[in-house]
Amino acid sequence: MLAASLRPGPSLAAFPGTAQRSPVPFLPFPARLHHRPVLLSATAEGTGAPAGQGDASAAPLDEVRLPQFAADWESARACKDQGRIFSLPVLRANSGGLIVRFNSLQGFVPNPLLSPAHWCKAKLADPKRPIQDVTKDLVGTSISVKVAEVNEEEKKLVFSEKDASWSTYSSRIKIGDIYDGIVGSVFHYGAFVHLRFPDGLYHLTGLVHISEVSWDLVQDVKDFLNEGDAVKVIVVNIDMTKSRIALSIRQLEEDPLLETLDKVIPLEADQSPNRMMSPSEVELLPGLDGICNELLQEDGITDVQFGRQALEKRVVSQDLELWISNVQAKDNRFTLLARAGRQVQEVYLTTSLDQEGIKKAVQRVLGRVP
Repeated sequence: MLAASLRPGPSLAAFPGTAQRSPVPFLPFPARLHHRPVLLSATAEGTGAPAGQGDASAAPLDEVRLPQFAADWESARACKDQGRIFSLPVLRANSGGLIVRFNSLQGFVPNPLLSPAHWCKAKLADPKRPIQDVTKDLVGTSISVKVAEVNEEEKKLVFSEKDASWSTYSSRIKIGDIYDGIVGSVFHYGAFVHLRFPDGLYHLTGLVHISEVSWDLVQDVKDFLNEGDAVKVIVVNIDMTKSRIALSIRQLEEDPLLETLDKVIPLEADQSPNRMMSPSEVELLPGLDGICNELLQEDGITDVQFGRQALEKRVVSQDLELWISNVQAKDNRFTLLARAGRQVQEVYLTTSLDQEGIKKAVQRVLGRVP
């Protein structure tokens, strides 16, 4: 296909939780990050009295708990370096994500780092349900995660369920695979689509770039796609290094620019699909005459003539574009389609070149013609 104009959470501090040991002081998860944590006696998860008002026999914090904290921070760093996947219990949920337990520490899974499976399951059941309600349902369950960030000095311990899903499922997809999907976020540059796997869950997310949304001219992606839409997509690229999947919707549809005019405008009974027209009989698209003159300068192209004209129902591009027809060459004659706005014009080349040779010739011409 050739064209004259080518377009181609927050993180929360990790705080030690309560282990199943003898009563000892611990730092509870604070209600506000700017508040200094109050030293509590570990009578229950998230409850207790300030140290000194509870169990007088409780051992000092630095003597009992700090070695365990240090060991768990070191363990978290090792897990991140090794890329380990493990399951953690969900303790609480807030508007930003989930609080999970990692040994004696508590970490955070921001909403954007959750697997798309939760969001898609909720949207299928109730399209208007907010993500905060979805995360509340995960309290008391366990999720598979990888360590995303470890900063002991700033007390940040962040986990990612999305990274764990990528490590598990990315090896199961390949270019050319076709998936049912659900549209997630929509932006000016494209739409993110969650992919449905054979188990019925949506484990991975890919991007449909604006250029791959439709064969029609797309100026605003939201004119074509909205959050929650069910779509079918094909995988066109996989970047394992950056954990990215490129998807296309339009490549699953028949390319309207690789057709003859027979589908654009039906022939009348007395019309011939091979009728040649002289330049005096047609009003050429602006710039087409110059392009055709340049094509005649290419080796292997001996003649350029014009066929039928038509008006299409939709606008693919405002600029003049040349497309190679999918009709096989016959008697050394090959068909191009010139299009601009809704206008379309057949151009016949008499040539000894094959399709690839014609493509390169047109590319050279388009590079010379302003």
